[in-house]
Amino acid sequence: MKQSLQLRLGQQLTMTPQLQQAIRLLQLSTLELQLEVQQALESNVMLELAEDGEDEGNDALEEMQGMVAPEAESYADSQPPESELRHEPASAEHALELQGNSDIPDELPVDSVWEDIYDNINSGGASSYDSDERDYDYGDTSGETLQEHLNWQLRLMPMSDTDRAIAESIVDAVGDDGLLSVPLEELYESLREEFDIELDEVEAVLHAVQNLDPPGIAARDLRESLLLQLRQLPEDTPHRALAQQLLSDHFELLAGRDYAQLKRRMKIEEEELGQLIKLIQSLNPRPGAHISSSRTEYIIPDVFVRKVKGTWRVELNPEAAPRLRVNATYAGLMKQVGSASDNTTMKNHLQEARWFIKSLQSRNETLLKVASCIVEHQREFLEQGEVAMKALVLHDIAQEVGMHESTISRVTTKKYMHTPRGIFELKYFFSSHVSTASGGECSSTAIRAFIKKMIAEENTAKPLSDSKIAEVLCKQGINVARRTVAKYREAMAIPPSNERKRLS
Repeated sequence: MKQSLQLRLGQQLTMTPQLQQAIRLLQLSTLELQLEVQQALESNVMLELAEDGEDEGNDALEEMQGMVAPEAESYADSQPPESELRHEPASAEHALELQGNSDIPDELPVDSVWEDIYDNINSGGASSYDSDERDYDYGDTSGETLQEHLNWQLRLMPMSDTDRAIAESIVDAVGDDGLLSVPLEELYESLREEFDIELDEVEAVLHAVQNLDPPGIAARDLRESLLLQLRQLPEDTPHRALAQQLLSDHFELLAGRDYAQLKRRMKIEEEELGQLIKLIQSLNPRPGAHISSSRTEYIIPDVFVRKVKGTWRVELNPEAAPRLRVNATYAGLMKQVGSASDNTTMKNHLQEARWFIKSLQSRNETLLKVASCIVEHQREFLEQGEVAMKALVLHDIAQEVGMHESTISRVTTKKYMHTPRGIFELKYFFSSHVSTASGGECSSTAIRAFIKKMIAEENTAKPLSDSKIAEVLCKQGINVARRTVAKYREAMAIPPSNERKRLS
């Protein structure tokens, strides 16, 4: 094979570590950002937190913080609260020094296609902010597990060593819902090789475990769990005995909502049957659910939305957006450092501090711009609720703010908005649409709200079927098929009509 030299022209996106940092900060949640800021403060002596009341006078950042939805009044006409975010350098001298640095652009080009960035980050050189090198420590936010709760009670009970081993095996087999996840016979087979026991001994220990808190724990099925909870109620509880009879002898009829058969079998009137069902419904079908070992997730809103003088104002949460500045003391020491290596190190720290502050500013500007655009589109939701939610997709916001859809996706992921109607992730305001009879569009979120409202107001003796709901929506001009209604209903965890039937 003959060797030859060839020249080729091509283009390739080059991602500097600083730009990678800016893009990565853009997609971090509030908690992750706070950890990132803390790490930067610990590793860079040139960075420090700005105290309240300091660093006044940065007009560019004040203008950014005062951004409102396009229909709102100008920032100059309405003074912002004292707690609004300010994010300035330490002094006028440092402000000039930062702004005069030609290496830092006025705007960071964080609006890029994620695929290009992702490939470059993984294939290029590792930066000092590589996510693989970070060790997030969220602290122990998990609660007591169900097994720990039950074993703690077992330790207080007098038991033989054999019975305790059996009890611990039973507790280990209890699922998150509080019911046994394996048959008792299977537990017995696993224990029989180690202990010389019979099945009735395992069942006796099971009854002892079932007396632990919470009531209904370690039951073999739902019926046994409900019966255990009824037995632990006071004896003078109205309808307690009849409710036990209903569960013991007619559980299948109750599950199938065959109320006519139940009245004939138990020889009771409809009113009394309704009281029995009400008592059973007050029990917990998942007795272990309230003791969870899942990590507690705290939500800190990134932006606040409130109505001021009839207009909707969007503001950054000052607690979620840390205010950083260059440390004036260390910056002033640069001229006094005699060693060339020390001077180079301090210059590098100063440059990194400037880039980090600029990256935070860029993140805040982009977040505020996108949030303001979302509020402009969803004003009716803020005023009327879910039924007024408009259909909105990432492309709509991307086109309006002049950014790529991937940038909008990163900005709206794990970012939260505090509104008078609650706290919502920015992703919540995006939904697909369904065509209306008038040629318009209706948001899928609004359709879910319509379905939920109709089911809440339905006659429980004759609940609405999916076909009937679709028919009612079509009369209102919303063209949806029955299977679409079923899909939305299942997404909201609403049972079908035959399972929603109740006594009148």
